[in-house]
Amino acid sequence: MTGHGGFAPQAPAAAAHRSELLAEMLLIRRFEEKCVELYSAGEIRGFVHLYIGEEAVAVGVNQALTPEDNIVSTYREHGHALVRGIPVDAVMAEMYGKTTGCSKGRGGSMHLFDARRRFYGGNAIVGGGLPLSIGLALADQMRGDQRITACFFGDGAVAEGEFHECLNLAALWDLPVLFCCENNRYAMGTALDREHAQTDLALRAASYGITAWPVDGMDVLSVEHAARRAAEAVRAGGGPHFLELRTYRFRAHSMYDPELYRTKEEVEAWKARDPIATFTARLRDWCVLSEDDLGALEATVAREIDDAVQTAEAGPWEPVEDLAKDVYTPVSPS
Repeated sequence: MTGHGGFAPQAPAAAAHRSELLAEMLLIRRFEEKCVELYSAGEIRGFVHLYIGEEAVAVGVNQALTPEDNIVSTYREHGHALVRGIPVDAVMAEMYGKTTGCSKGRGGSMHLFDARRRFYGGNAIVGGGLPLSIGLALADQMRGDQRITACFFGDGAVAEGEFHECLNLAALWDLPVLFCCENNRYAMGTALDREHAQTDLALRAASYGITAWPVDGMDVLSVEHAARRAAEAVRAGGGPHFLELRTYRFRAHSMYDPELYRTKEEVEAWKARDPIATFTARLRDWCVLSEDDLGALEATVAREIDDAVQTAEAGPWEPVEDLAKDVYTPVSPS
């Protein structure tokens, strides 16, 4: 193995796989950029948290998962949903709030959901997906189902009580959970070293007896390699595993965020490690990707997103008379 990340060119199958990794990252990036455009035009409303800069994490981890595995995500989940296979038009329609969206227009950006694909949110509460992942994994363990649960969360969730409760239970009960901490160094607007006395988050997880290690979250091949290694161990009965995926978001916390907590110089320094640009350069160096190939990938992604926007715009709104449908209201005792 040679080169950055310890990987070198391989057989045509490997070359095709790496081209697919790039295509998936490009889809996420262009989808998010289109969301910026639509939000600025007033077509998308509410809170929107962009995944730009973190694409290698979602794409890399997904390579280690099967369609039968569970995924629990955060409010920054567009990328996770897309690589999971939720159709682009269903995700875009949800951004618009249309009934053709994956959550039938009721969830919006922060609550993408698709039970058929075992994608359980989209959870707006920081750390809120952690208890869900424990419940899913416990249910699978009790039924004897051979699947794992991948739980994504940010560095900010590590400061929440449920993080410690859930890691403790996962270790205590030997649950099949792959904890994926997307450490982008800022919990909303608080820097990592101003929030955590111990900034080695993998070490925090290891204190519960969980196998854990840090990963370069800006390198899709490193993420894939680490995720496959961890997922295989979990499937083999090795108990929960924890990956600290060290990454960086290039945009503000949300579209409302004035981003006064970090310098432009810091952001630009991280952009020099852009997971798409650096991976594209490596594929060119390995003679896996030509300019024509890249142009074709970009054109395909652009068409897919344009079609999704058109479909979302043409989709129906929920009728006013249905607004109380599926809303749970406890009945008061008579």
